[in-house]
Amino acid sequence: MNILTTWLRALLPAIPADDHQLAEALTLRGIAVEGIHSLGEGNGHLYEMDITTNRVDAMNHYGVAREVAAIYGLTLAPGAAPLPAAQPALTPFSVQIQAQDACGRFTARVLRNIKVQPIAASSGPISSYAARMFTLLEQKQISNAVDASNFAWLAMGQPTHAFDLDKIVGGIIVRRAHRGESLKTLDGVLRTLDPEDLIVADHAKPLALAGVMGGWDTMITPETSNVLVEAAWFDPVAVRRTAKRHGLHTDASHRFERGADLAACPLASEIVSAIILEAGGHIEGDLVDITVPAILAKTAHRAPVALALSEVQRILGTTLEAEGITAHTVETVLTALGCQLAAESETTWQVTLPSWRLDLAREIDLIEEVARVYGYNRFANTLPAFAGAIRELPHAAADSALRRTLLAAGWNEAISSTFTSATDAALTAPQPGLVVPLGNPLSEEAGVMRPSLVPGMLSMIAANLHRDTGDVRLFELGTVFSGTTEKVDERPALAIGLAGSAPQTGVQIGLGASTKPLDFYDLKGLVEQLLSRFKTKSVYFDNFASVAGITPEWLHPYRAARVVVEGTTVGWLGQLHPRQATARKLKDAVLVAELYLDRLHPLPLHKPAVRELSRFQPVRRDFSLLVPDKTAWAELDASLAALARASLPELTQWQVREVVHNQAAPRQEYSLLLSTTFQASDRTLRDEELHSYAQHVLAAVSNLGARLRT
Repeated sequence: MNILTTWLRALLPAIPADDHQLAEALTLRGIAVEGIHSLGEGNGHLYEMDITTNRVDAMNHYGVAREVAAIYGLTLAPGAAPLPAAQPALTPFSVQIQAQDACGRFTARVLRNIKVQPIAASSGPISSYAARMFTLLEQKQISNAVDASNFAWLAMGQPTHAFDLDKIVGGIIVRRAHRGESLKTLDGVLRTLDPEDLIVADHAKPLALAGVMGGWDTMITPETSNVLVEAAWFDPVAVRRTAKRHGLHTDASHRFERGADLAACPLASEIVSAIILEAGGHIEGDLVDITVPAILAKTAHRAPVALALSEVQRILGTTLEAEGITAHTVETVLTALGCQLAAESETTWQVTLPSWRLDLAREIDLIEEVARVYGYNRFANTLPAFAGAIRELPHAAADSALRRTLLAAGWNEAISSTFTSATDAALTAPQPGLVVPLGNPLSEEAGVMRPSLVPGMLSMIAANLHRDTGDVRLFELGTVFSGTTEKVDERPALAIGLAGSAPQTGVQIGLGASTKPLDFYDLKGLVEQLLSRFKTKSVYFDNFASVAGITPEWLHPYRAARVVVEGTTVGWLGQLHPRQATARKLKDAVLVAELYLDRLHPLPLHKPAVRELSRFQPVRRDFSLLVPDKTAWAELDASLAALARASLPELTQWQVREVVHNQAAPRQEYSLLLSTTFQASDRTLRDEELHSYAQHVLAAVSNLGARLRT
């Protein structure tokens, strides 16, 4: 949006700042001036403004002048365009609003015997002033009738339109288009209308796309002598949908889509009519002004908002000035912005909101306006007061434990989009068919809510591998969605992905670093490490034949496993299916796991236990055992753990040093070198105690068929 400082100073001659200081003051208050360009001696400067979409009221010169008046405490005169007296009409012009959900106000003024000519050739103070502003803005000038509408939206932000009255049949009807209707718009394109399009029509045909673009058949030409000036309010959603369907974006649609001022229609009509009548002509009849009460109540006649000075001071805090925010400050700022304050007491008000500020709806909005105009730079750098306590989410501790474990293991946390394609959703959904589609998706690739974290994980792994990142280790803690459009279920989940290689362990010193490709067991080991954070009685992994149809389609049928905890499936892990790897152009093996955290969260976490370190010497004893082939180390480990808990607390460590299967050992047995450590917390162990402990260890393993090798 381009704004002329010359125009601003014409509206506010007493601005106590030069153009650069004014630009800084506006920028500090959210009306950002991105660029300042000199227009030569006596012409001031051109501001390039960056106005946010919620401040459509400031997308014009009068709106910016209102902000300047509020900043400097000036008085801005209300806009006015005096008109000559109207000649009586035999019958009022007919206007009907059928689409009352999309058109809140429609004004129509009939001008007779006008002269269409270039605005520079007309006479009078308004037209000459408009011509000068157009020249400074480098705005193309067409004719006094067309330029009058352009001047109105540059001046006050209200789009208007002028129709050739002689080409209108009967009167005006604001309605939805009928199926099969067409309209040739001012850009010369014949458009087939959709039944949802909001149009301005007469009693025989469409005349314009409401709030977007006028029609070719009723445009103003040099032969036009009678004009109907329209100024209306159209619903932002209706205008946006119509403009989007027809691929149009005009100055009018830009403003209507963001919420125009319903109360501005009569004034805009006056401005346009005054400029046109400068070249001749007269007004016929009174202004026809049709409003829809339901929309009027939601825009210009909204209910007042209660505001308390104590809440303003509590929210905004301490100012640099000792006086702080006072009742006078609040009243001055809000009144300057167009609010009407009815005092309930010395420090409380009922605030009637201005029709042009649809972004204001609550007390906090008014408090923000006070802070913005007062100046954020005038507040002290203090933290807001806080009473109460921070409460963690119910499963924050479990998620934190998982996150710490993964980060310590060398994984990087990532975040992917919550949207995915319908194809990926159908492939990875744990519950087929329960996929939630979006009503208005950004694209086909983001058309549904993700039922799984796997699609996002695969996309992130592919993005890394395709950019020559050889080793990828990512995880994501996020929410997945299932159900229907009417009822959506949200569940927490964890996805883990890896690709590349890992350092090779057990490499002989001096031979240099060595790596091995990451495989299924690397991922399985990480999942086991994560599950060890929870107190569980039963954890196991299983798999199924490919013909069973149980293994998810995105996993390799022979390199995948189901994760089962306490008899419940809590996730899947494995290598990406070759078909999916090919589709994503992945040459390296990619390993992926997904855990359903809503099934893990009910399990309690292991709490770290600490004990004091013994000051006495530990003693190690090794046992060379012969163990039956049918006896697994897990059984021996459990037996020794039971011994340490029950009767031998001095047994502090035990581990396998060596396992040998060779011809020297008897058949159906293998050799196992068991290393144990004994240590007491209150004494040095004696030989006779160690001998007794060794006998206890041998007795524990002999119960499983193991014996001392001789």
